[in-house]
Parts: sequence; C-alpha cells; structure tokens
Amino acid sequence: MTRKDPIDHLLRPFERFMKAQASGGALLLAAAIVALVWANSPWRDAYHDLWHHTLAIRIDDWELHRTLHHWINDGLMAMFFFVVGLELKREVVGGELAKPAQAILPVAAGLGGMLAPALIFLAFNGGNGPERAGWGIPMATDIAFAVGLIALLGDRVPLALKIFLTTLAIADDLGAVLVIAFFYTSEISLFNLLVGLGFLGVLVAGNRLGIRSPIFFGIFGIGGLWTAFLLSGIHATIAGVLAAATIPASVKIDETGYVARMRRFVDDFARMEPNDVSTLTAEQLHSIDGTIRLARHAATPLQQLEHQLHPVVAYFIMPLFALANAGVELPPDIGAAIASPVALGTGLGLLLGKPLGILLVCFLVTRLGWAQVGRDFSWAQLVGAAVLAGIGFTMSLFINELAFESPELRQQAKLGILVASVVAGGVGFLLLRAPPSPRL
Repeated sequence: MTRKDPIDHLLRPFERFMKAQASGGALLLAAAIVALVWANSPWRDAYHDLWHHTLAIRIDDWELHRTLHHWINDGLMAMFFFVVGLELKREVVGGELAKPAQAILPVAAGLGGMLAPALIFLAFNGGNGPERAGWGIPMATDIAFAVGLIALLGDRVPLALKIFLTTLAIADDLGAVLVIAFFYTSEISLFNLLVGLGFLGVLVAGNRLGIRSPIFFGIFGIGGLWTAFLLSGIHATIAGVLAAATIPASVKIDETGYVARMRRFVDDFARMEPNDVSTLTAEQLHSIDGTIRLARHAATPLQQLEHQLHPVVAYFIMPLFALANAGVELPPDIGAAIASPVALGTGLGLLLGKPLGILLVCFLVTRLGWAQVGRDFSWAQLVGAAVLAGIGFTMSLFINELAFESPELRQQAKLGILVASVVAGGVGFLLLRAPPSPRL
C-alpha cells in the first residue's frame, strides 16, 4: 500500500498540469505575454536591464563571462537542442523516420515548409542590405505550440495527423539546426573547433565502449564539447545536437530477459521476512537495488535522458527563453513597423509560405505515388495542420537573435513572428476544430 504524505496532495495539481500535453505550450504562451506586457510597461527599463547582468565562470586566470541573455540563448538553449537531438535520433533509430515509406510525406513536407517561407522573405528583402540575413527566421515550426493546440482538440484530430505534424516539426528542427550551423556561424577559431571535435571523438568512443553513464556524457558533452564550440564561434547549440547523437540508443537486456529477471527479484523480495519498521533490511535493500539496476539496463540511455530532460526544457528553459526574447517594445506607429519588409517577409513567410510549401509538396508527392493523403486524414485536415505549422515562435525568435545585430530589425522580425504565430495558431485551430470532411 502506498502512503500519501501531505506534500503528495499539495503537488498533485501540479503533476496533473505537467502531464497534460498542452501545458508546455500554455507556459510558453504565458511567458511570451508577460514579456510583451513587461517590455511595454512603465518598468520596461527593468526588463531590459535584467538580461544584461553579467555572469561568469572563473578558474584562476581563465574566465568565461556572458550576459544573462547570452547564457540563456547559448547555454540553456543548448539543452533544448540536446533534447531535439535526442528526439531526432530516437525517430531515426526506431520511430517514424526509421520507416522511409511513412517518413517521406512529413519529411518532404517539412522541406517544402522551409523553402517557401525563405523565398517569400527574400521576395521582400532581396537586396544586399542586412535585412537579407533574416531569410532563415520563418523556416521552422514551434512544436510545443503546435502539439499543444492539437492536444486541446482531442479526438477531433486523427492520431495519424498528430504523428504527421510532429514528424514534420522534428524534420523542421533538423533543417533549422543545419541552417544555423552553415549560415549563422560567426568567425571560427580553428583551435577551439579541433578541441571540440576531440571531445566529440571521446563521446563517440564512450558510446562504442558501452559507457552508459549520464555523468560521463555530461562531463565531456557540457564541460568539453559545448564549451569548446562556444569559444570556437560555431553556435554552441550545435554542440547539443552532436552530443545527443552520441548517446547510446540500445538496451543491455531485452524484454523477455527483463520480465524473467524482474519476476525473480520480486519473488525473492516476497519471500523475505516482513520488516515491521520504516527502514529496510540489508537484504531487502539489495533486492531493490537489483530491480533499479535491471530497470536501467532495460531502457535506452537516450530515452531515459529524453524522458528526464523534456519537463526541464518544456516547463523551464523554453518559457525562460520566451521571457527573455519575446519582449518587443511596440513602436508608436505599429502599422508602419508591421508593414516593414522584414516584418512582412517574416509574417507572410510563416502565415502563407509554411502552408503553401507543405501542401504543394504533399500534392506533388502524392501525385508521384510516393505517399497517400486521404486514408488516415483528409486534405481539409491536412490544410489545418499546415496552417498550424506556421507557428514559428521559439525557433524563429532564436534565429532572429542570430540573424540581426540591429535592434530595429530584430523588433520588426519579432512583430512579424508574434502576429503570424497568433493568426496561424487561431486559424489552424479553427480549421481542425471544424467537422472533418469526407476523406478522399
């Protein structure tokens, strides 16, 4: 019998909230609203000053110092990309991306949903000025918001469509990572890059040797690979994805062996003399340690880390990132700001480019006979999901910080991101909420 302590009753509402699929997106939205209101309040100076405080790591004469804003964007977001990398590897090893026949439609749609927004942005900002650098901003889908809105719709959205949109967003994230790596990297320090690659080699070797300890991968992944990439000029978030690729994705004991050995542990524990005090006997503790060790061997380190880190990313890192980056000061003439080429290119890239690119590629792929639409979900439902993919909040804000040095251009892009994401979320939600049309 499980004993309930007072703290269990106090935490129960929070646990229910954390388990809800929509809760991560709700926190992200709340943080964005707080940032927007704060940045336009009488306390706006406090908002901006907060993120400019400097924090440093110092060992003797060596010092690594960054503003709080940079620690969030270069440090904490590396963990976000680490979890993205874990999801990508899981999907490639044993998920939707492991089945080419099933993966071709969402992956191809993801590619179309990246190219079309970039082209629309360049249509408005095709000159040689600094505005041109923002072409990558409208390319990515915010999976937390999109999946959160779909979760609110429940059974109105077919499971196959949820899988399609999630796989598309994951492929989108991979594309965004490659864009950041190749197009938004500053001058490179070859020495630090080689040091980082050396640490990457250590992580790969650890995987090959069968090392499964998170401590090993943490020390060499964060203390080595991430730090070296941060100093090399290659954006440190790339280190998160590379480190994730080295995490073992295999088990040490299969399902049959796990069930048989766990049953022996449970039977042995049941045969032990009952212990009538609150502590355990050495024999009981040894048996419980065996079940814990067995459970670790029956799960992949990759999935264990993803499971443990996902709440940290969803409920802390992403809301904190939104709080630090979504605080755009609304200009006196907001109409002129939204009508600027950067805001229009960003907003229309997300709102029109995303669904057009996704739907056009889906049409071509189905015409070529490589995949089908209509068996598991209708074209009308696909249109709703494609519009929902125009929510580009987190990744778009992140690339915006890399693309522009000008505060004015960043502000214009943020306005385009926020307006387009709100409209895309609302329209996509309403389209998917409507009764499904007959499948073709």
